[in-house]
Amino acid sequence: MIAKWKIAIALAVLLSGSASAAEEPGISATEIKIGGVFPFSGPASSIGLVGKGLIAYVQSLNDRGGVNGRKINYIAYDDSYSPPKAVEHVRKLVESDEVSFMFGQLGTPGISATAKYLRAKGVPSIAIVSGSSKFTDVANYPLTTTGLVSYDTEGKIYAKYLTKTLPNAKYAILYQNDDLGKDYVNAFKAYLGAEYDRKVVAASYEVTEPTIDSQVTNLKSSGAEALVIAGTPKFAAQAIRQASVIGWKATIIINFPSASVGGTLAPAGLDKSVGVIAGTTYKDVGDEAWKNDPGMQAYKSFFEKYLSGADITNGSYLVGYQQGILLEQILKQCGNDLSRKNILAQAKNLKNVIVPVALPGIEVSTSENSNMMWTQMRLQRWTGTTYQLFGDVLDAKSE
Repeated sequence: MIAKWKIAIALAVLLSGSASAAEEPGISATEIKIGGVFPFSGPASSIGLVGKGLIAYVQSLNDRGGVNGRKINYIAYDDSYSPPKAVEHVRKLVESDEVSFMFGQLGTPGISATAKYLRAKGVPSIAIVSGSSKFTDVANYPLTTTGLVSYDTEGKIYAKYLTKTLPNAKYAILYQNDDLGKDYVNAFKAYLGAEYDRKVVAASYEVTEPTIDSQVTNLKSSGAEALVIAGTPKFAAQAIRQASVIGWKATIIINFPSASVGGTLAPAGLDKSVGVIAGTTYKDVGDEAWKNDPGMQAYKSFFEKYLSGADITNGSYLVGYQQGILLEQILKQCGNDLSRKNILAQAKNLKNVIVPVALPGIEVSTSENSNMMWTQMRLQRWTGTTYQLFGDVLDAKSE
């Protein structure tokens, strides 16, 4: 009789678990569906390679058996950096593919266009690849976490650096005319205060423009001694190259989304890029200092197996790899509770997570009161053959 009761109780527990899983979209006993949207084509295709790196990491994770007995079915679509396409794809992921949550969606314009819809549907959007400051607002984006250091923090780091190294100079800012670029301009305004109008000249560009040569030439004529480029790799490469062509010997700073060697500096010309400065969170794969580093050795082995033939100097792949590591950590922390509520809770409960390819001293810690995953970075300077790190680890409190 007791045995029968034990069997009945066990069966009830199993049925309860199955019903719970069935109520959660994208979750089965063997699989979890996750969605992503990236600019695999179009004007921002270089940073779209973040998605390729993430997809490759998910494949490697599934080859190791998945997480907690479940394989990851990661469904990614190409929006060509077009907000209308992003909306179309996100709707498909939620309503047709029935994903559990979004992870790693890339592109400030597309994320902006889809955020309200995802919130209305109760779908978390974890580790978005945008540092737009608006997404750090927990009240307006309660189901979102950001996968980059905020552009506001990054911009203030650059403003502080320039005021220390070129205190009496004028600074030029070339920025993408959207939330991405405007965040850097606003960061300089906030840091410089009343001095901004006297010290800064700015020019914008649209992602539909074929070239930004005229903007760079006009900025040079202002007499600025520094050029901050706040945009995406295609245009950053054009700006570096044009500055060299017209003989502008400015201190050039490029933002993190454009810091890739393969995605920006190589197209610009590695020789023309000497001296370019950028903020970063990860180790440079071409730096001999990390030759025997276990984290970078593991990355190189991973790259050879899952991204064979691709350009390992393109840092976008490495960002995707970092994202994959954090996705794995979040799912491990979820255990068997893959409710959307718990997925979001665990994404906001990362404690001093060390990503093996991140720079020493840079960790990931999150909280329920913040949408930010990465809050620290270091400055690096291109030597012609590799990036050279300088300065201390910087964060939102030390910018």
